[in-house]
Amino acid sequence: MRSSYLPYCRPSITDDEIAAVVGALRGGWLTTGPHAARLEREFESRAGVDYAVALSSCTAALHVALAAIGVGPGDEVVMPSLTFVAGAQCTVELGATPVFADVDPHTLSTTAETVRAATTQKTKAIVAMPYAGRPADIGSIVAYARERGIRVIEDAAHAAGMLDRGEWAGTRADAAAYSFYATKNLTTAEGGMLLTNDATIAERARLLSLHGMSRDAWKRYAAKGSWRYDVSEPGYKYNLADPLAALGLAQLQRLEAMQARREALAAQYLAGIEHIEGINVQAEVEYADDRHSWCMFVVQLDEDLAGPGRDACVEALARENIGASVHYIPTHVFSGYRRYMRDPLPYTEAVWQRLLSLPLYPAMNESDVDDVLGALRRALNAIIAGTYAMR
Repeated sequence: MRSSYLPYCRPSITDDEIAAVVGALRGGWLTTGPHAARLEREFESRAGVDYAVALSSCTAALHVALAAIGVGPGDEVVMPSLTFVAGAQCTVELGATPVFADVDPHTLSTTAETVRAATTQKTKAIVAMPYAGRPADIGSIVAYARERGIRVIEDAAHAAGMLDRGEWAGTRADAAAYSFYATKNLTTAEGGMLLTNDATIAERARLLSLHGMSRDAWKRYAAKGSWRYDVSEPGYKYNLADPLAALGLAQLQRLEAMQARREALAAQYLAGIEHIEGINVQAEVEYADDRHSWCMFVVQLDEDLAGPGRDACVEALARENIGASVHYIPTHVFSGYRRYMRDPLPYTEAVWQRLLSLPLYPAMNESDVDDVLGALRRALNAIIAGTYAMR
């Protein structure tokens, strides 16, 4: 057993990030301002999109994106249930209905085929997520949707550092919502970004992100600003504070290095797991120009060998001072969303009870991965042998 606890996640924060935040604080501009604007320009340049809108969270980005494409009462939005609840929450808040699509058991993402099974005449939009940062071939989903006049939003919460056929999330869909939450590949502590090539979506998203106001604080209180503004429609309070944007800018400069570290750790995991009985892993990337972001390293317990042993495995890892998690409890399982369950989701139902997320972040070293693999091997051997007490 480890002598010290290995948490499931620990943000990678260096002196550069600390200095960037301190510099923003000393600059005296705390709300949305020059750092947020610069972060938007950096994302536009790196992703190769026309517009980026910095926001307070990925949830905020999903919300304004859905609102910007006109989702409202009577509409349906197709999405995976095997994801965080945010997409369904935003859909319901707009008066529309979330419709859950099943996932591919190997990639753990929705596909054009699973989306097709959930689509109706009322479908206004599809929210597709590359699970754990593995490319989900968004092009095939977009092609299916475009033929039917349906808009596509990528839930890109796991996608910083990912390439899908060589492109960032948001280049082919109508928009993409990135997350900069503390556990993500690039963090602003709390924050997000909407990427799009659609000027109408970007303009309305920016308007909605700050109460529907025609001028944000920077434009009103800067030297050449004006105190006058209009509120053209009710909006939200979703803007990103400048010190957080400064943190994001510093993180963005290290994104490739942090991505390379994640890839090295993931490769070590994959090599070690080949020798552990009772474990399956997410399918490898499909194309030469794909890149997995490794936002999460998720394994599946083999049903035939380990049975329903996931919860026992989490407990066993905790006893060995190793943090683990589960991604995700499907949205349709929650009491507040059960009423939206429509068609059976056989793969989602089967797979989520076998999923286990292992620690993976740049601050880990090779011995940390060896510790996790060793603890995982011992836990699974005990479960398979039937010697671990199941609760």
